[in-house]
Amino acid sequence: MNRRNLLASAGILATGTMAARYGFAQMSSMPGMQHGGAVPPKTVIQPIEGQPLPMLKEVGTGANGELVAELRASPASAEIVRGMKTPILAYNGMSPGPCFVAREGDLVRITLVNAIPGQESTIHWHGMPVPAEQDGNPMNPVTSGERRTYEFRLPEGSAGSYWYHPHPHKFTAEQVYRGLAGAFIVKPRGEDPVPAAFGDTPLFFTDMRLASDATMPASTPVDLMNGRQGDFVLVNGAYKPELSLEAGTRRRFRLYNALNAGYLRISFGGIKFALIGSDGGLLEAPVADMTEVLLAPAERAEVLVPFDGSQRSVTVQSLTYDRGWMGPGAPSAAAVDLMTISVTGSAAASIPPLPSKLRAIADLGASTITKRFVFGETIKMGGPGGMSMTFLINGKVFEPGRIDETMKVGQPEIWEIVNPTDMDHPFHIHGTQFQVIDTEKSGTRVAAPFKAWKDTVNVASKETVRIKIVQDMPGDRMYHCHILEHEHLGMMGTLRAGA
Repeated sequence: MNRRNLLASAGILATGTMAARYGFAQMSSMPGMQHGGAVPPKTVIQPIEGQPLPMLKEVGTGANGELVAELRASPASAEIVRGMKTPILAYNGMSPGPCFVAREGDLVRITLVNAIPGQESTIHWHGMPVPAEQDGNPMNPVTSGERRTYEFRLPEGSAGSYWYHPHPHKFTAEQVYRGLAGAFIVKPRGEDPVPAAFGDTPLFFTDMRLASDATMPASTPVDLMNGRQGDFVLVNGAYKPELSLEAGTRRRFRLYNALNAGYLRISFGGIKFALIGSDGGLLEAPVADMTEVLLAPAERAEVLVPFDGSQRSVTVQSLTYDRGWMGPGAPSAAAVDLMTISVTGSAAASIPPLPSKLRAIADLGASTITKRFVFGETIKMGGPGGMSMTFLINGKVFEPGRIDETMKVGQPEIWEIVNPTDMDHPFHIHGTQFQVIDTEKSGTRVAAPFKAWKDTVNVASKETVRIKIVQDMPGDRMYHCHILEHEHLGMMGTLRAGA
């Protein structure tokens, strides 16, 4: 089925039927959550731009090797447009929330206080190797007005750029796009292979859609089908911020795509940089001379970018990328300016060299077990309101309490993720990191260009991605599309790992 043509010609989107059917027409009573039209409205106001890049508020481990904190999820407001208040959801009054910084071996004890009126919530520690009962799965919700303490110890080898966000069934998409997300950096117990001289700057990307009164309108049927994309991309909560760096330096950036559905194809003004890390931490060796990196929703990357002074103003952009779109209202194909880096001073000092070796990544071992996961969708015409839509994995819509797959703890498996649809889908697995083996499209198989630890991988339209995976801890884990509206509409399953 060519769903793009089907939905473009179906004159039923304006009814709001899908929003009502799947719960988006009755969000919460917070200001600014009234239901909008079928096609996302275009913003006619502009956020404040050109502020200094905000540094994420860090909360670190104490001298006793324990990270103890409280996260209060509640309604708040932010001044995105000068002189106007935008109602958001925030952790401790901030969006993004606090940036947790810990080391391998540390004990983490973080308490969620759910002060969101009328909605359950959780904290999912995205990509982090935590026990199943501490993972913030949708089967372990924290009701409104209640609290829950998550406790886990960070194992050796877990250094990397992670993040946290809510994962309650049916509310994940809304709570994330309204502001609930934050970074979690795990550093190595010993010496970091990346010299401290390179700095360490997280760039946490989110997006936002604003109505003319600076509120965030509720999601529409188009948002449900495609995933909600905002009009503005924010960096550490600011619109088109500015950062000043000295010429002759190389900067380490941690890039986080925390958008609900938007893809970021990030370029540093054409400067050649080195990719040094992915979702699960550092690569074995830098991949040099890159000019862009594509991040699907939930993916992360670490890069080292040189600033030799030849460009005094560097515009960081997200270049155009076609992820597929259903129906009307497709986002503009133009590149998006994300932030500006001003390069000052003399470039007399030479840029420090890259480390040639970052870490060793062990192979997960041979496997005789192969599982296949096929994405799908159903669009039903007719009936009350005219239309309904669901997203599927292996022909099934997510059902709480149903176990869709099982695997043995410690036993490697090969998973084939097949996407016959017209849209890219980022595939995420809880509880572990995996290794991409290869991709296949139009009969051509291409090996992964380098070995890396991943917890999210983009599966392009008409593509098959093969991964090797091991679950080291028992329990129930989710696997799903990380376009959060697709997860909401059924593209999720439950894996049970056991002896």
